[in-house]
Amino acid sequence: MSGGLGFDRARLDRLDRHFARYVEDGRLAGWQLAITRRGATAHLSSCGFRDREAGSPVADDTLWRVYSMTKPIASVAAMTLWEEGAFALTDPVSRWIPSFADVRVYHRGSVDDVVTVPAIEPVRVWHLLTHTSGLTAGFLRTSVVDALYRRAGYDMGSPEGTTLASLCDDLARLPLLFQPGTAWGYGASTDVLGRLVEIWSGQSLDAAIADRVTRPLGMADTVWHADDARADRLAALYVPDPVTGLAVRADAIGDRALSPPAVLSAGGGMLSTLPDYVRFTRMLAGGGELDGVRVLAPRTLRLMTANHLAADLRALSTGGFTNAVFDGVGFGLGFAVVVDPVKARTATSPGEHHWGGAAGTVFWVDPVEELTVVFMTQLLHLAGSHLVPSEAHPIRARLRQLVYSALVA
Repeated sequence: MSGGLGFDRARLDRLDRHFARYVEDGRLAGWQLAITRRGATAHLSSCGFRDREAGSPVADDTLWRVYSMTKPIASVAAMTLWEEGAFALTDPVSRWIPSFADVRVYHRGSVDDVVTVPAIEPVRVWHLLTHTSGLTAGFLRTSVVDALYRRAGYDMGSPEGTTLASLCDDLARLPLLFQPGTAWGYGASTDVLGRLVEIWSGQSLDAAIADRVTRPLGMADTVWHADDARADRLAALYVPDPVTGLAVRADAIGDRALSPPAVLSAGGGMLSTLPDYVRFTRMLAGGGELDGVRVLAPRTLRLMTANHLAADLRALSTGGFTNAVFDGVGFGLGFAVVVDPVKARTATSPGEHHWGGAAGTVFWVDPVEELTVVFMTQLLHLAGSHLVPSEAHPIRARLRQLVYSALVA
C-alpha cells in the first residue's frame, strides 16, 4: 500500500510492532491507524480488540469515543457560518448570549472567598476558537476557578436538567480564569461555541454539524451516541490501572455513549470511526474540499490553521499540557498548530495542525508533506477519580517519531 507514496514498508512494519506491544502486554486493548499521503492511503493497520473481554477484534466499523476531537469538527461547522457572514471573529459573545455581557475574572482568594474584577474586554468569538476566553473546566483540578465549576455541578458532566443554553448562562456567571485574550486555557470554550452554532444556524448542534460537515463528507458514523444499530460496534472504554498501568475496563463511564447525551458537547461529545475521521482529515489536507465537495474555502482553512497566539502568551488551565503555551506549538481556530518543529522536538513540518481526545485518539495534518494520520484507541487517563487531558503512555509522541522515520521520500 506504500508504493510511490514515500514510505518504507519495513519501517511501517516497525511502527506496527511497536504499538502491538501495547496490546500484547495489556496497556491497550486495541488500536487502529490510518496514514494518507497525497490523497491516497499509505498505511492501514490495527491490533487487538474493540472489546477485549468479549473477544471482539478492532474492525473498520469500530466506533470510538473521540472526545476532544469533536472540537475541530465543531470549529469547522462554525467557520462555515462565518463564510456565510453570520458573525465576525471579533464579535462579542454577548451579542447572542446576553449573560456574557458582564463577566468577571478571578483575581485572588479561596473557593469560599473569591475576589473578582471586571473583564477588561468582552469574550469574543475569536477567544472561543483559540481557547483564550478564560473559560476552564471543572475536571482539570488546577485552580480555584476549576473548583467553582465543580461546586456548580460541572465536573465530568453537567447538573441534571442542564441544556446547552443554560450551561452557557451558568458558565457566564462563574469567574473567568484570566482576562480574555491574555492566556491560553483548555476548557469549555468550544461548548459555548456550539451554542453559538445553534443560534447562528437556527438548528440544534447535531443537525448543524450533520448538515455542514459530516453528511457532506460522508461521515455517516460520526454521531453523538451509539444507537441500537451501532451499539455492538462501540469500543469498550478502559482506564490505566494506577499501579500496573494496564488497561482496566471502565463501563460506568463508557456506557454513557450508548444513550443520547443530555447536553450536546461541541467540546467532546462525538463518536466516530477511523474511515470517517480520515475523511475529515483528508478534507483539511485538501484545502477544505474532498471528492468534489467543498466544506470550506482554502483561505478560511489557512486562517484556521495559522497560529493566532502571541509569542508571550501564558498557558493556564492546561491539565496535562504543561509547556507555555506548548514549546514550538501555537493554536489556531480549533487546532493546535506547529510553529517551530525544532522547539517542539518533532520531525513534523511547520504548519502541521492537530488535536487529540481524552481516550488517546489523535490526528494530525501535515500540509507540507501532504500527510494525514489518524490513530484510534480507548484509554481514558484518570488521576484518582478525575479526568486528566494527557496520556498515561507516550503514544502520540512515539507515533510521530515512528511515522516520520518511515517517511523516506
